[in-house]
Amino acid sequence: MKREDGALALAVSPNPTKGGRAQAAAAKGKIWIDLDNTPHVPFFTPIVEELEKRGYSVVLTVRDCFQVRELADLLRLNYTVIGRHSGKNKVRKLVGLCFRALELIPTVLREKPDLAVSVCSRSQLIVSTFSRIPSLFIGDYEFATSWVLIRPTWLVCPEVIPNEVIRFDASRILKYPGIKEDVYVPRFVPDPSIRSQLGLQEHDVVATIRPPASEAHYHNPQSDQLFAAAVEFLSKSHDVKLVALPRNDKQGMELRKRWAYLLRSRTMLIPDRVVNGLNLIWHSDFVISGGGTMNREAAALEVPVYSVFRGRIGAVDQHLASQGRLVLLKSVEDVQTKIVIARRNRPQRPVVRADAILRRIVDQIIVLMDAKQHSPETRESSGAKRPGPLRASRPASR
Repeated sequence: MKREDGALALAVSPNPTKGGRAQAAAAKGKIWIDLDNTPHVPFFTPIVEELEKRGYSVVLTVRDCFQVRELADLLRLNYTVIGRHSGKNKVRKLVGLCFRALELIPTVLREKPDLAVSVCSRSQLIVSTFSRIPSLFIGDYEFATSWVLIRPTWLVCPEVIPNEVIRFDASRILKYPGIKEDVYVPRFVPDPSIRSQLGLQEHDVVATIRPPASEAHYHNPQSDQLFAAAVEFLSKSHDVKLVALPRNDKQGMELRKRWAYLLRSRTMLIPDRVVNGLNLIWHSDFVISGGGTMNREAAALEVPVYSVFRGRIGAVDQHLASQGRLVLLKSVEDVQTKIVIARRNRPQRPVVRADAILRRIVDQIIVLMDAKQHSPETRESSGAKRPGPLRASRPASR
């Protein structure tokens, strides 16, 4: 649920504590988490819950873009809206990033967080750098981490990403096994009502499709061509129902205009409200997406998944492809020959797995909190030791 005081109010974390418990959390320290893109919401939800269980205070801010607010409401998070998306234009994007950083400053001055954590929120990084707040970036796409004048204090990423491609001080890179989606997928509980809510029949072959991130700086127009080819190819199969998840209102309008005939025939449908992405993936027979998160969520759930992403393929996707858990579509011919149209034998629920990676990442955040380290220079001059790397056993087989 959101709270707003102009653009500067600050949210408390979900299920806020009261009285002595709240004071104890404040005494342990305060962690500021900024959610500036839709996939960050499910990722950080269990992290917030775990941090609060351990007595830490959590501050949540969100950027008003794509479906961040709607998904945060769906997951019952308490947050504050600060800033919005500035579009694809590079100049507007840079100006918007800096302006949002300015909007965040009063929040930081009021709350005085001990650690800033995000999945590559550059606005948060600007504020934390100039406020001398230690920062932790959590990323899984090495080509999205270009550092110009500022950089985070620490970087956490999957161990399959080689240090040399990140262009970051290797002594400040922390690794974890598996993929980022392993943090929250183990807690997923299926809800079978979603198919009936969407008007899907039991005999339908359900394909969840998500367009490429056309406003991202790494977008390649070839991804759009492959996505369109996939829609045309699948729409010719009688039993296939396409559940399209546009990233924003603009994409939704484009889908409705281009494939109006598929919407009229109910071959394609676009949910009229935000749905639980994991639940939709689980109740789909396969997934086709132009983005990374949904592809990896499907891989984590052992649902067949095809990627039409044609930007630089990151180490995580290459790793999943080498394991046969992700199929990379590189041409229209691939679309027509590699996509398998079939109902999958779906069990009642996913394989139960331990949430070891969640606990290890939370452990690392707490190590950084307890160290009270404020900047690389301060740490080095004081002789403070670098927190140890994440050491977690791999999740049970999928």
